[in-house]
Amino acid sequence: MTQLDEAVARYHRLLETETVRTSGWLEKIRAQMAEQGLIVNGRPVTPVLRPHFISRRQYTNLMKTAELINGAIERVRTLALENPALMARMEMLPAEKMLAQVDPGYAAPVAALLDTQVNNGSLHMTGSQADLPSGVLYNEALSSLFYDALPVKDIRKRFKLSKTGGSRPLMQALLKAWKQFGGSREPVIGVLEFKQAFETAESHESMLLVELFRKSGYKAEIVSPDQLEYQNGVLRAGETALDVVYRNLRAHEFLMRFDLRHPLVRAYRERKVCVVNSFRTELTRKRALLALLTDPEVNKAFPAAERNAIAATIPWTRVVTQGYATDPGGQRVDLPAYLLQHREELVLRPNDDTNDEMPSWDGSATSEQAWERAVRSAVRASYVAQQRVPDHPVSFPVDLWGDIVYKDLNVEVHPHAFLGKVQGCSARISAAGGFSTLTGMAPAFILETKS
Repeated sequence: MTQLDEAVARYHRLLETETVRTSGWLEKIRAQMAEQGLIVNGRPVTPVLRPHFISRRQYTNLMKTAELINGAIERVRTLALENPALMARMEMLPAEKMLAQVDPGYAAPVAALLDTQVNNGSLHMTGSQADLPSGVLYNEALSSLFYDALPVKDIRKRFKLSKTGGSRPLMQALLKAWKQFGGSREPVIGVLEFKQAFETAESHESMLLVELFRKSGYKAEIVSPDQLEYQNGVLRAGETALDVVYRNLRAHEFLMRFDLRHPLVRAYRERKVCVVNSFRTELTRKRALLALLTDPEVNKAFPAAERNAIAATIPWTRVVTQGYATDPGGQRVDLPAYLLQHREELVLRPNDDTNDEMPSWDGSATSEQAWERAVRSAVRASYVAQQRVPDHPVSFPVDLWGDIVYKDLNVEVHPHAFLGKVQGCSARISAAGGFSTLTGMAPAFILETKS
């Protein structure tokens, strides 16, 4: 039994003890979550009653690998901006390409996440979030809340637990980007999102961002694109002149409603407002980015450490087209024919993960006939094919109408990168069997032996 297995087993045994069951710890957790705004539309942002533990060794490996992958992503982004042929392979909308060409006034994305599966000694990175990184503040709030919960206190008697942070480096990165942009005064910050008909987890995180900025001493408010006006070199939301816009909506969603004459776009192109994260990060959200990362013709000039990290952690990915590509072994193959022959090893996913109307297909769970139809559809639309990464569900206790039951859930660990520097991580859980309400965050802790 590993150290992590021992800690999980001990935690689960604690939940069954009379001392813990009658202590009221769960009711206290619920009350604290309600007080801190961690219940959205009647659902807690975490459905689980146990933190996700990672070992110090796993964490160190995760941070080192994420640094290398983030460096490689920045190289691909730079190459795509300089090379129209590579940019075309990203399959972006024309307006997305135009906005990507605008220099935001600072270097790397202010905040970015990598979608990572951590299983014993292996890492698999299957995507990235730099246009709209989410969960950083939720993870910090949940970690602080669970750290003093009764069963976690017992685990802390035997093991050392470390929180993985998030808000401080996020604030520092935003202010550094503002200075790189040329800002010389304390910025007024607008957190940009669409007006919500009802509260969502994303809209509530916008409120947490505003609270963070205000606690740090800065004027901040939530603003909608409909409120913005641009005149005489000043972007305003009502009477408030904005210096920094924290973009808590995706560029794709923005461009579905507005064109390039929108006040925000005009101010951004004229370098009158610092947009965080910039529209350039739309390059990072496309799954085609992974196809470029894993293409030996693209990464051949990368440092050896980055190429090794790519080979070890990122599954083979190709944009689905009617033509030829290199297979995982580097051989040139007819891509659609290869996809048909290797169905059980592959998945098909939309290039743009915001399009809910475009389904994903897991070849191992799809019949041969259905897979043939899926491949034909993928050729006509914007899809990527990717080597399937097997799930490794983990048992978590959940609160089911007042009873504690155990469910097998998938866990993604998201290393955080702030202006390219990796610091901390968060954990997101989802149901192993597909759609379920059992999805959300889990507080993440680094677990190690006490010295």
